[in-house]
Amino acid sequence: MPSMMLAPTPHLTGYSAPMRSGYPGILQTLAQMRAMVRECRKNPVIRQAATSTIFLTPEKDEWHEAEAIFNLVRDSVRYVRDVFDVETLSTPMATLAGKIGDCDDQVMLLAAMLESVGYPTRFVIEGYNNLDVFEHVYLQSLIAGQWVSMDPTEPYLMGWSPPDFICQQMENI
Repeated sequence: MPSMMLAPTPHLTGYSAPMRSGYPGILQTLAQMRAMVRECRKNPVIRQAATSTIFLTPEKDEWHEAEAIFNLVRDSVRYVRDVFDVETLSTPMATLAGKIGDCDDQVMLLAAMLESVGYPTRFVIEGYNNLDVFEHVYLQSLIAGQWVSMDPTEPYLMGWSPPDFICQQMENI
């Protein structure tokens, strides 16, 4: 019988915070995400990961630098849902080390890495089933003067964004 391979065992940490429900809770989550990105983009582990990733791209080629970082997150972080009925946020360092996370975790890692090497980012939230019910977050980054969509949870190229949304909002928190 073949032996089962186990994934790396990341050290998971966290804390609980009371969250509002509905749209105010979404805004609260986005504000917490933005605060985590602002803090973590200065972390040497995040900056080292970003600079190592872009090192072999053409110098000053914004598209290829951003694409290399996007591809790293998309291809090396496994999508794992949050605890049932609980919104959890992992730091970008924890997501990078554990190689697991849901859309908000992957987006925060991508944003922190991009911002650590000079690319502004913003969160995009979308809903697909009900008006004003947001279900997914992805990222946009300002590359060569244009906002480019990046959803690292889907197997698509940089520039793709989820189709068929009912409601959408971009957050530059």
